[in-house]
Amino acid sequence: MSSHAMSANESKFKSVFRVVSGNFLEMYDFMVYGYYASAIAKTYFPSGDEFASLMLALSVFGAGFLMRPIGAIVLGAYIDHHGRRKGLILTLAMMAVGTLLVAVIPGYATIGIAAPIIVLLGRLLQGFSAGVELGGVSVYLSEIATKGNKGFYCSWQSGSQQVAVVFAALIGVGMSRILPPDQMTSWGWRVPFIIGCLIVPFLFIIRRSLQETEEFLARKHRPKMGEIMKSMLSNWGIVLAGMGMVIMTTVSFYMITAYTPTFGKEVLKLSSIDALVVTVFVGLSNLVWLPLSGALSDRVGRRPVLLFFTILTILTSYPAVQWLVADPSFLRLLGVELWLSFLYGSYNGAMVVALTEVMPVEVRTTGFSLAYSLATTIGGFTPAISTYLIHATGNKAAPGAWMAVAAVCGLIATLVLYRSTEARSQYKTA
Repeated sequence: MSSHAMSANESKFKSVFRVVSGNFLEMYDFMVYGYYASAIAKTYFPSGDEFASLMLALSVFGAGFLMRPIGAIVLGAYIDHHGRRKGLILTLAMMAVGTLLVAVIPGYATIGIAAPIIVLLGRLLQGFSAGVELGGVSVYLSEIATKGNKGFYCSWQSGSQQVAVVFAALIGVGMSRILPPDQMTSWGWRVPFIIGCLIVPFLFIIRRSLQETEEFLARKHRPKMGEIMKSMLSNWGIVLAGMGMVIMTTVSFYMITAYTPTFGKEVLKLSSIDALVVTVFVGLSNLVWLPLSGALSDRVGRRPVLLFFTILTILTSYPAVQWLVADPSFLRLLGVELWLSFLYGSYNGAMVVALTEVMPVEVRTTGFSLAYSLATTIGGFTPAISTYLIHATGNKAAPGAWMAVAAVCGLIATLVLYRSTEARSQYKTA
């Protein structure tokens, strides 16, 4: 390989690292909240009913997702008009403020009703910024990708999230070994949030050095908010179909990561450490399957990969969870979660790049972000929905059925987006 080629590859690697760094913080914070939902419930949402407290905490976790569509439109339009770099720095700043609020606000016992209100506001701010973070990162990666490798490049948007999953879970394992359960519940759960705040300055330094994409700089016309809204209305069918694809991703992701510690501890009655160790392995597993699937979709096309793994998920997710709850153990939880990780990672590796390709180029960030954000208003409530389904039906395997329903949405959406030979040709890998 020539020195020029090596230099170009090194430059691409640095660009990928810089752009996904903020994505890491966004997912790290969401994971930490999910891991410590039980402790957060006791701190901010005390109640005589443990189920009610947990549901309130998980609902606030999900509430952040309700702000994502608004963030997708407002911040997505900002990025499509002003550039990828400026927008990604702005979203990082907003995420940092939201993380800080959750980390330092005193509990309900100290400041009363103000505590849960401020935590909710922090979650809403994080949701607003996250509404465009994933879209901005995915579009940036697709625009700097080398020819024939868009799937592989875009897979690192999700790949950075898996690093956050592993990092957050490892901190959780370490904290659980150092502190007794009562101290973890009273104050230890705040430490991972504070660590997230300490990482922020380094992430700002990394992302400030990000270069604008050549594709955006070469664009002569940069649409304003009115034009973007008009385009979104005229392309509402693509946005809704894209939303259907993402539902499969968000439901499966939050089920196997953020919900696993709560499911393992509260439903399966396994130790907190066991559930967090499983989550570490899930993050590592995701990190393997995502780029492999992205690269596979570069070779065989997005459609075959998406169809195969949605069908496989429909057929196997509920039976797998049913087998787990029949005789809960660490090894069974690990085996089932790794299988679900394989399904998620293999589907999502192709889905992210497919979503960047189906959106009109002039509003690519807004369209991607809106579809993704609308889907997360459903998928982000997966921990709460799973908890409710188990409570309402008495069926501990209900989360597996919820994942199968999400896969049906992904299957239908894929068939709609690729419903004709002409459509398949239009969205084929560049």
